[in-house]
Amino acid sequence: MTATLAGTVALVTGASSGIGEATARALAGGGAKIALLARRAERLEQLKSDIEAAGGEALVVAADVTVADQVQRAVDATVAAWGRLDTLVNNAGLMRMGEAVDAPLADWDDLVSVNIQGVLYTTRAALPHLVAAAGDSPRGVADIVTISSTAGWVARPGTAVYSLTKFGVNAFSEGLRQELIGRRVRVGIVGPGTVDTEIGDHLPASDRAAMDERTAGMTKLRSEDVADAVHYMVTRDRRVAVNQILVRAAEQTW
Repeated sequence: MTATLAGTVALVTGASSGIGEATARALAGGGAKIALLARRAERLEQLKSDIEAAGGEALVVAADVTVADQVQRAVDATVAAWGRLDTLVNNAGLMRMGEAVDAPLADWDDLVSVNIQGVLYTTRAALPHLVAAAGDSPRGVADIVTISSTAGWVARPGTAVYSLTKFGVNAFSEGLRQELIGRRVRVGIVGPGTVDTEIGDHLPASDRAAMDERTAGMTKLRSEDVADAVHYMVTRDRRVAVNQILVRAAEQTW
């Protein structure tokens, strides 16, 4: 049984492109009001226009997830505008590749800042509002969904620190899940495999070449495939908690 998202409010991080954009569109299509969080405000404004043109409601709350004060202000603005927060999708993420012996420490710092601290900052700011929403919602439940990766289950050469961050958010989500069971806030992880998004566009040429070689002949997932998994997770009846979904490209072996 599915539950409608009408009357609910969702905040999606990394909403300016890729999985975040597709997820915002999917949840808006299900009836949720959507707060759009990312750094690229101009892209968020375009997405807001698209959602509104399709009959939905959206709010731009531009912020950098690595800056706790900005995240807090974005969450506060969402609740000030709509009075509640029912769903948080932690999607903002960064990928860096390369052998550890040669890796710049700055790359490692960036991975931890975005993929771990960004999740922590956003989740902590949202939690009191999610607990409150679960208590008064006709749905009787609120949701936290974090976009992880197959790299959160399988570490491979060249992705050691990226995998560290994804294993880390998986562990955080599991601990949080157990803490929040009595408060009717569900916690889930969606772990995509290889997706055709912008996430690899900023890699050095050698790393992009290695990724292209690894995925040669593979039909990559689309962002909408991952958004479908998020939508499925948050629209289950309150008696159902879908805690993990792995979504791989059909030819992917890892």
